[in-house]
Amino acid sequence: MTEFRVTGFDHIVLCVRDVAATRKFYERVLGMTAREERPGKYSLQFGENKISLQDAANSPSIARDTVPGSGNFCLLSDTPVAEWRAHLSAEGIEIIDYGLRDGATGTIDSLYFRDPDGNLVEVSNRVDRR
Repeated sequence: MTEFRVTGFDHIVLCVRDVAATRKFYERVLGMTAREERPGKYSLQFGENKISLQDAANSPSIARDTVPGSGNFCLLSDTPVAEWRAHLSAEGIEIIDYGLRDGATGTIDSLYFRDPDGNLVEVSNRVDRR
């Protein structure tokens, strides 16, 4: 019998109200690179990962129930969370919560904030690995 297992993430998709504003936010605040994959279809690249941006006004039928602001995801960073706090504060972004959490591979030190659509973004440092 074949064993079926998932090995990782390829990308996530965020439904957004304003693709241009979202691109600018993630480029400015998180240092991601926006890429136009095909006319009018953008993604945000970072490392070997990407976030695809879905315009809420033009959602494909397969994603018709996806709404702006319903995303919640965690990003890993080598930059200390304390430095992220200072950076986000300088950008005028409210930090909603922070502290130690259980990550996928061990303890992470995290902080949370919202993007322009209200998606919950978590930026974390690995503290220890299991």
